[in-house]
Amino acid sequence: MKVVIFAGGLGTRLSEETDVRPKPMVEIGGKPIIWHIMKIYSHYGFNDFVVCLGYKGYVIKEYFMNYFLHNTDLTIDIKNNKVAYHASKNEDFKITLVDTGTDTKTAGRLQRVKKYIGDEDFMLTYGDGVSDININELLAFHQKGGKIATVTAIQMDSRFGGMDIDASGDVSSFKEKAKDESKWINGGFFVLKSEVFNYLEEDMTDMMWEDAPLEQLAADGQLQAFRHRGFWKPMDALRDKIELEQLWQTGKAKWKLW
Repeated sequence: MKVVIFAGGLGTRLSEETDVRPKPMVEIGGKPIIWHIMKIYSHYGFNDFVVCLGYKGYVIKEYFMNYFLHNTDLTIDIKNNKVAYHASKNEDFKITLVDTGTDTKTAGRLQRVKKYIGDEDFMLTYGDGVSDININELLAFHQKGGKIATVTAIQMDSRFGGMDIDASGDVSSFKEKAKDESKWINGGFFVLKSEVFNYLEEDMTDMMWEDAPLEQLAADGQLQAFRHRGFWKPMDALRDKIELEQLWQTGKAKWKLW
């Protein structure tokens, strides 16, 4: 089963890093976050990736074209024009890199990789979010439900603490950055049937996947949610990058399943 990854956005809220590279190439622990995402799927045996490129997509192409160069020791014999690679750290990845347009929105990006997917079910996620999600359980849930689309639903941690205060001003309870249990949001990690492309038949260049396509799937009763209560973290801003790096460096990176 193929895994499609959105990797073409501008990443404007992380401009400290994305002026020179696309957000999926921002590093955590010395590796691009897209590599971490691939490793999550690879842990469960899914190694065939289709990457939707856009903004500075050539940086992603260069990285994977020169993967050995970036990740191994080597000896360069300049006189004889030879290179010897040592202790190869290869991955069992097959990666199709597709230019889907610099300004194309997510529905258009998915539409433009249809020919690389075929008629089978496939997975889809964003190139900036990691999780300790069990992909096998997600897939089983999708297959049992029989819907066209399955989205992983997560509950965000509140950025601020909460208090229960009575009329006199006494605090009866205090919660520091508790999860917002009243709301489930889109956490990516989709599983989709090929019929999803019936919802992407018009020109989708200016359409977000999260707008009309998902809204219509829900209206048609073809969207179901896999509730994930474990770790999930997007890299939206510099503070998120710093937090993910700290988790990695302190051995607390819950998404590191491999």
